[in-house]
Amino acid sequence: MIVAEHLGKRFDDFWAVSDFHLSVAAGEVVAVLGPNGAGKTTTVRMLASLLRPTRGRAVVAGFDTATQGLEVRRHVGVLTEQHGLYTRMPAYEYLEVFGKIYGLEGDLLARRIAHWMDYFGLWDFRTWRIGTYSKGMRQKLALARALLHEPPVLLLDEPTSAMDPESARLVREAIRGLRSQDRAILLCTHNLYEAEVLADRIAIMQAGRVVTTGTPQTLKDRWLGPPVFAVMLSRPVEHPLPAFPPAVEVVRAEGRTLEIRSPQWERDNAAVVAALVAAGYGVLQVAEVPRSLEQVYLKVMAHEQA
Repeated sequence: MIVAEHLGKRFDDFWAVSDFHLSVAAGEVVAVLGPNGAGKTTTVRMLASLLRPTRGRAVVAGFDTATQGLEVRRHVGVLTEQHGLYTRMPAYEYLEVFGKIYGLEGDLLARRIAHWMDYFGLWDFRTWRIGTYSKGMRQKLALARALLHEPPVLLLDEPTSAMDPESARLVREAIRGLRSQDRAILLCTHNLYEAEVLADRIAIMQAGRVVTTGTPQTLKDRWLGPPVFAVMLSRPVEHPLPAFPPAVEVVRAEGRTLEIRSPQWERDNAAVVAALVAAGYGVLQVAEVPRSLEQVYLKVMAHEQA
């Protein structure tokens, strides 16, 4: 659905995006993370055929963004951070205008508007002027606008930016509900929790280029190493520790907690527990220490700045 190959955009002497390469398949949600100025918004505009790339190539919904811009725009739904709602218009009329721009008419347009306004909980407020809507309602209306023509590709740029927690939760639930085997979703966000709960894969950008990609679990393994397991013991740890298998690393031994890293915990688990029991420890609990996407992100940023 989306294939970008070494996409770049230069403004005068400044490369806003220098090397963006990524693919998003139908049925997949991919999140793009990065600091301010990393090039996320410029990338979305190139993929939506609103900006022509300086170099590289992108194909969206089967159309080249540089040479088939009109077809690309017909087949994508775009939600930008500044979504340009007409605040003096009633919400229903606003969607009617955009539906007609997309070539929808009559009963089909009315059914689409009713469906998406009902889906986002806006139907009872369809006659309200958009200026009276809350920020969360406006964001959902902008999503409804992006979905009126049922596009196979969604490009979402900071969909929950500056929203209160409740509104952000509602929008995240809406995005989760938009998953479809026939739809590809690219989500640009600063919200690491949002990326982790919504995305199948994550790409991290820095200084206009993609520096790492993978599933959340793959990124954790790549950047944080093998998982760490906390072993709760019946009595405080004493040194020297029992002899563990060669691949086992003791990360921390404090109080009654022993933290252990192993690249093959399924293999080493029994040997570690047996060694502790033989040394007179009772093993009360073994649990993996949670690893967050925030840890990955900070590790990647530190690596890039080194």
